[in-house]
Amino acid sequence: MRRRVRAAESAVVGLLLLVATACGSRLPESDFGDGPDRTATRTAAEPIRVGIVTSATSPVGGNAFTGPRDGAKAYFDALNARGGIDGRRVEVRRCDDGGSGVGNNECVHRLVDEDEVVALVATAALDYAGASRVSHARVPDIGGQPIGAAYDTYPHLYGIYGSLAPRDGKPGWDGELYGGTETYRYFKRERGARTAAVVSYNQSASAAYARLVTRGLRAEGYEVITEQVDFALPNFRAAAADIEEQGADLVFDAIDSYGNARLCEAMDDVGAEVLAKVTNVQNWTSTVREDYKDAPRCRNALWATGASRNYEDTGHDAVREFRDGTKALKTRSQWQVEGWAAAMWFTDAARSCAEEGVTRACVDRFMAAGKPYTAGGLLLPVRFEQLPEPPRTRRTCLSVARWEDARGWVSQGDMNSECYDVPQLPYKP
Repeated sequence: MRRRVRAAESAVVGLLLLVATACGSRLPESDFGDGPDRTATRTAAEPIRVGIVTSATSPVGGNAFTGPRDGAKAYFDALNARGGIDGRRVEVRRCDDGGSGVGNNECVHRLVDEDEVVALVATAALDYAGASRVSHARVPDIGGQPIGAAYDTYPHLYGIYGSLAPRDGKPGWDGELYGGTETYRYFKRERGARTAAVVSYNQSASAAYARLVTRGLRAEGYEVITEQVDFALPNFRAAAADIEEQGADLVFDAIDSYGNARLCEAMDDVGAEVLAKVTNVQNWTSTVREDYKDAPRCRNALWATGASRNYEDTGHDAVREFRDGTKALKTRSQWQVEGWAAAMWFTDAARSCAEEGVTRACVDRFMAAGKPYTAGGLLLPVRFEQLPEPPRTRRTCLSVARWEDARGWVSQGDMNSECYDVPQLPYKP
């Protein structure tokens, strides 16, 4: 029972990640008072201090959130080996918030107030309770994972996927965020899918996200099969049997990684074959063989979608640099790529401050300038704007990869070309 409760907690973690390309933006600094920039210009010999907050020991389990941290740390290590930023090394202060709001506030206080970091980088927090404090202190938080709604709520916070919302202290627009239907459009147009199953737990956040997925699929003209299982004692075999009987082309879910592996095992057991078992960027890792070891057929039907370049695309210069810099890591993951990109983003911002010195205010001005950022091609162009009304439609691109045992994650086309004009659907965070 306890294991299933914890697994259900991790189901909640993945919900917003699937729609993390939702919109948002920033407010002028004047809207948050006139607090001073406490990071004074330092001499060239002193290091540039940054902070990384990670829910490394959260109730969801170890390694669930460490990918962004590991990718960012590897980038800074490689950067320092090359001489740092204009001769100054980057000093990384890490803090594990334990996955709790109390722990997160403690990390924010330590890094922002005591260590006086110039910026936070590659945040991956289960409960980002300290977000308002980071924003009020005008500390740029660069390339964080939008596990919650903080990056669509506060100024000075710059999530890895960008934002178009007002960010006036309320999530999105009047408390609603928006997500597109590009993933569903892709599988319909490029793979000929027409029927999709959506699997969720009978748990509020899981069920709510499943409703959003169902709505998006129906907006794209799919016939939708809904399957809900008990989060304490899930009967995945019954869900898999119904998926097989109704002939689903695709399977989407609002469940955790553990549940996904069990669902795949059940699908193999009942002989359910689909065009794609679709997962998200959090599960885009090199551990697929181990995670799905008892489901070889379903494992080789796994597809992942996201907004960053596949870590297996070694023909790309930026990917090769990432691979070279992360050789010491035991596993690979797409979240590591995005952590690496976040660290690169901070570095480019800091280098823009050569004349006046690397301060919070200078780094924040670079981030708020509104220019699309790609981290050398690792990211789809990331934008921050302030739109008074949510867009009804948006042209959105996506990165798509399929797992093959013999080759790992194989990219399906180029992410800069897989683009669709799709409706934006509201949801409550």
